[in-house]
Amino acid sequence: MYTRRIFPIKGMLKWTRRHIYIFIILAIIPVIFYEFIGIRWLRVPWLPLGVLGTAVAFIVSFKNNASYDRLWEARKIWGGIVNASRSWTLMVKDFVTNQFATNSLADAEIKTIHRELVHRHIAWLTALRYQLRKDKPWETHLKKSKSNREFRANYYLVCEDEIPVESAVSPYISSQEMEEIFAKGNQASQLVGIQSRRLKELRTEGLIDDFRHMKMQEMLTELYTLQGKSERIKNFPYPRQFATLNYIFVWIFIILLPFGMIDGFETIGANIQALMETKHLHTMNIFVDLEKFFSDHFVWLSIPFSVLLSWVFHTMEAIGENTENPFEGGPNDVPITDMTRGIEIDIRQLIDDTDIPDPYQWRNHIVM
Repeated sequence: MYTRRIFPIKGMLKWTRRHIYIFIILAIIPVIFYEFIGIRWLRVPWLPLGVLGTAVAFIVSFKNNASYDRLWEARKIWGGIVNASRSWTLMVKDFVTNQFATNSLADAEIKTIHRELVHRHIAWLTALRYQLRKDKPWETHLKKSKSNREFRANYYLVCEDEIPVESAVSPYISSQEMEEIFAKGNQASQLVGIQSRRLKELRTEGLIDDFRHMKMQEMLTELYTLQGKSERIKNFPYPRQFATLNYIFVWIFIILLPFGMIDGFETIGANIQALMETKHLHTMNIFVDLEKFFSDHFVWLSIPFSVLLSWVFHTMEAIGENTENPFEGGPNDVPITDMTRGIEIDIRQLIDDTDIPDPYQWRNHIVM
């Protein structure tokens, strides 16, 4: 996700350049038929095309609003995960003590338990983000599209595609727990379950009293809730009937647009020529000839305007398409990898942990 600058227009043009070439071809062909072959009926009145364009604009707007809502909800969920992670760490630090213990432990042993619980929570964050980065059948457009693949390779890096989940999780939990969680389908859920089991053991040892045990269990329930909300967005796509029809309607408009532009610019050219003939009725000079030539071929100006409008409509549709899955790993998705590293740094500093990692260094200001 871009955090410091607006999406660069250079990158946007490079991302959409193949479609721009298509728009240019679609705009030139009708003009060639109109001007050189003389097929004058090859045009569409602007009124029905304007109505179609208005309908398409509403549909694109609806899709983009729905896609943004999914993105914003995902961002709020992960904002909740940030707050819950800090709260969990404070509970671990202040609730797990010798205050109610029957057999007191040394300070170093208490800190080891703090570190164990916090590191297991980091493992949960890591496992969750890997689960959210997994490909779904409706998300493959980011990898199938040649433009998206090139942009991904040249402009940013998705860590989950480069580093196996086992390597990312293993530094935070024991080998026994690694075997336990990877024997099941949902590693993040298993890690919360292990946390709950460990809290029960600490309660039995008297390192947590009943009230504190209950509050920490409530926090684990909150983490489960936030995980479930994330999975709800991940596992339920934007309805495909809306997405597919939106795509078809946009392309129908783009294909018909040059024919409507021809009609509009031909009318403008005719009006210019009529005005010119009235103004220079008995005048003959080079400027009059240039004006006549320009008005006769005014229809060629429909090409850049057709390309511009086609690019605007298609790019807005593409932005909605690339925003509807906020955990997919696109440049505008929720930066869960960076947020996970930020949470890790924050909560490990809260317990005075050592060997704290540095923030990620991202390419081209795109934070994942």
